Amino acid sequence: MADQTDAEVIRRELDTDGETPTVQIVEIVASLEGIDQSELPPMYNCIDGVLKNLFSDPPAPEAQMIIEFSYRTYRITVNQDGTAKFVKTE
Repeated sequence: MADQTDAEVIRRELDTDGETPTVQIVEIVASLEGIDQSELPPMYNCIDGVLKNLFSDPPAPEAQMIIEFSYRTYRITVNQDGTAKFVKTE
């Protein structure tokens, strides 16, 4: 996806101290889509534990851990510092 323009890349900051990072992702996607978050499928079966561990028990900062996954119509990249990138795939 190297040909993505900056206009197609949405950047957000996640609260790394929050207990529910997947809820934050759902809220962001709902906001981007202009729909209620209850209209989106839950993420807890997919990536919930992975994201929780990234923030609650992170590797050393020099590891620069990144988690990348698809949800709804976005390719989402989350860094261990809480920065997140949303790229529309459809």
